[in-house]
Amino acid sequence: MKLAESDPERKNENFDWAEQNARQALLHDFSSPDNWRVLSQIKVHLSDEIGLRALLTDLFAVLGRDPEQLSQLEGVPILQVGQELLEAALATDHLDPDLWHSVLDSEAKESFRERFSNLDLTDPRCNVLFGRRVERLWKSDGDELCIPLAKILVASRPQNFEMWINLGRAHERREVYDEAWLCYDQAQTYAPHTNVRDDFRERIESKFETLESKPWKRPTLQARDEFLARMQSLAIDMTVENDVIDTTVTEDTEKVNSEEQELKSMIAREEFSAAFFLSRRLVTRGEEWATEYLDIAKRGLEADDEVIIP
Repeated sequence: MKLAESDPERKNENFDWAEQNARQALLHDFSSPDNWRVLSQIKVHLSDEIGLRALLTDLFAVLGRDPEQLSQLEGVPILQVGQELLEAALATDHLDPDLWHSVLDSEAKESFRERFSNLDLTDPRCNVLFGRRVERLWKSDGDELCIPLAKILVASRPQNFEMWINLGRAHERREVYDEAWLCYDQAQTYAPHTNVRDDFRERIESKFETLESKPWKRPTLQARDEFLARMQSLAIDMTVENDVIDTTVTEDTEKVNSEEQELKSMIAREEFSAAFFLSRRLVTRGEEWATEYLDIAKRGLEADDEVIIP
């Protein structure tokens, strides 16, 4: 910024260089308020109204696409008020999870809980940010508040294996061992290097042997199916826009065709989380044909993780 302003002859070239570096810095660390500030200042200097509006929209995506925040961008002279809106967002919704947690009172916690299910948590940065916030709340407020919030996070982004592990640990503490195994299973499926499911099984089998009680067995196929069905339902509930697509089937259509049509419709609507849970249910039942759709859902989720800085 200073170099660009001090050398008028190379001003445009220097600002282009500065903008490129600011984008890279923000891509590297979205949780730094200064990275957002610097890039917004550059866009103001360049009179890049479209770019500044896109940057603010991106910040609000990181903060969960709160409708109240998004409405602030409508019909305003963005070059004049854009930085003011950015500062207001950063001041009221801290990107630092420790700072965010330090200013919470009981009323703010309740407000956070109530609005959680209305947010769009599919952006990978948003999911990570709110995951960090939930982790702080877990330490201060415990399982009752945080288990439902964590479920919403993984329903929105099933590849968040760290949150699956947190859920597994919470259920293990509460001695709800089937739920713990199911969560660890999800984590290890996405991150095989963690071994959390296998380690849990060793722990729990050793514990039951010590107690000389009936051995623990992993959840039945029916229990796994019901678990994935619940996650599928929650993922559908979390979908921001659920366009109605006709999935009607005739009475003589086989059930497998009905389920395949449902998968196709989900993928067409880019509801990759719901498609992931449904296809995994089917594969768990032994429906090998659903493996193709499971792979498509995974690729869709991975594509959603690609971040482009405006």
